[in-house]
Amino acid sequence: MTTLTIEMPEEAFSALRRSPPEFGRDMRIAAATYWYQKGDISQEKAAQIAGMSRTEFLQHLAREQVEVFQVDFEDLQRELLRG
Repeated sequence: MTTLTIEMPEEAFSALRRSPPEFGRDMRIAAATYWYQKGDISQEKAAQIAGMSRTEFLQHLAREQVEVFQVDFEDLQRELLRG
């Protein structure tokens, strides 16, 4: 595993009432969720980045009301027309 060091102002931790390790964990989850929503990464890869199992990541998405299944409507339309 690679270690990434990010400098953050102390106020960031107190504003969110998080310790540095909690803040880092939350950043990983937020980044994974963002990239998954954009369609940049798969559920499996997002779960790995978030440090969760795929099931835990799906539960997180449900709690955050994030669409679990990414649908490209143009692809869906093409599939329907082929059928």
